[in-house]
Amino acid sequence: MKLRVLFFSVLRDITGTDEITLEVPAGATMGDLLAQIESRWPKLRDWQNSLLLALDQTYVKRDEPLHDGGEVAIMPPVQGG
Repeated sequence: MKLRVLFFSVLRDITGTDEITLEVPAGATMGDLLAQIESRWPKLRDWQNSLLLALDQTYVKRDEPLHDGGEVAIMPPVQGG
């Protein structure tokens, strides 16, 4: 399955990009996708307990199944200022 993955804020700084296209196997979950991304950018593991995750502009949990053509957004926690 092919997914569009978006990175925001400090996560964009860590990855050096705001968007990638990624292939995952059929039946993959958001958690599987995160594991694949964290293996590419290990520094993202520092954020794993506080990430906000969205699939097609709806917040989801790590056990959410993914689908071909989905848009995944990975965001740090919202901060005021």
